Amino acid sequence: MMDHTMPGGYVLYSVELVKRWRIASSELLDGTGLDLELLSDPRTRVPIDKVAQVIARARSLTNEPAYGYYLGLQMGVAAHGLLGVAVMSASRTREAIDLAIRFLPIMTTALSLRLEVHGDEASLIFEENADFGPARESILLAAIIGIWRIGLALTGRELAGHADLALPEPAYYSQIQRVGQGRLRFGQPAHRLVFDAAVLDAPYTMADPVLLQLAREECEIILASRGPDAGVKARVRSLMTQAGGRPVSLGHIAQTLRMSPRTLKRQLASEGTSFSAVLDEERHERALLLLRSPGASVKDVARRVGFANVANFTRAFHRWTGRSPSQHRAVNGRAPPR
Repeated sequence: MMDHTMPGGYVLYSVELVKRWRIASSELLDGTGLDLELLSDPRTRVPIDKVAQVIARARSLTNEPAYGYYLGLQMGVAAHGLLGVAVMSASRTREAIDLAIRFLPIMTTALSLRLEVHGDEASLIFEENADFGPARESILLAAIIGIWRIGLALTGRELAGHADLALPEPAYYSQIQRVGQGRLRFGQPAHRLVFDAAVLDAPYTMADPVLLQLAREECEIILASRGPDAGVKARVRSLMTQAGGRPVSLGHIAQTLRMSPRTLKRQLASEGTSFSAVLDEERHERALLLLRSPGASVKDVARRVGFANVANFTRAFHRWTGRSPSQHRAVNGRAPPR
């Protein structure tokens, strides 16, 4: 069974929040085995049962049943470390969500995310992978409100829609039933944020392709360091990213992971993918990243992504996006180099 943890910094948010009720950190952390010095160390990982213990205690000490709501309002992009940097540097909402889904395990495996788009409606779905005990309501409420607030910070506008929780409606519902322009709903089939799919193409004013590349590469390294719990696909993607577009083979990756090519194929298949599919995904993401640089020609991008010629790259890019690299640049306002 996986041992779910969270960074100590997440607990510090509760330490700061309860000060509004004049509760000292020593009182909040009493009996948990945690202290401020430990939590302030960026290397500290706190077992999920300890996180749940602190949040349940905070809710009790403050006598605030909607504690999770206020905790979510306090959390911003910076709370998520390198993942926050990567998300903040993305070019558009869809890219930011893809990064959050991929790299959330470096922050915690207690929750996971997935995106579903049906027509004009997009849903970011939260899935529970751990037992949060008596803090379940507060943790889920904080998570969904926190992500909603990050969306506001990055797009610069309220996300009209609604936030759903698969929890019974609490007595304090009237106190928190609205989130910005959206509505918070309990008693729903899933935990999710529901919004207009057009938001997925909303640009970010803080987009920074260079910072994104650096943050993404660091996130890949951390993800790979999680070992087997990160999943074979994640470790293969990490190695491909580190190769920087240089040719990689199934045999080389298998050798690096200390397994046979046959075993690697079998483990990827168990995760619903294949080596060629993972390579295709990596090339796709890298191409989108490189095309944002106006100093790189399509020929340069094709070479750096691992294609022998522009024609093969163009065919692959059209398969990925439905348009040519030049058309993609025109749509995204990136002029080609002279």
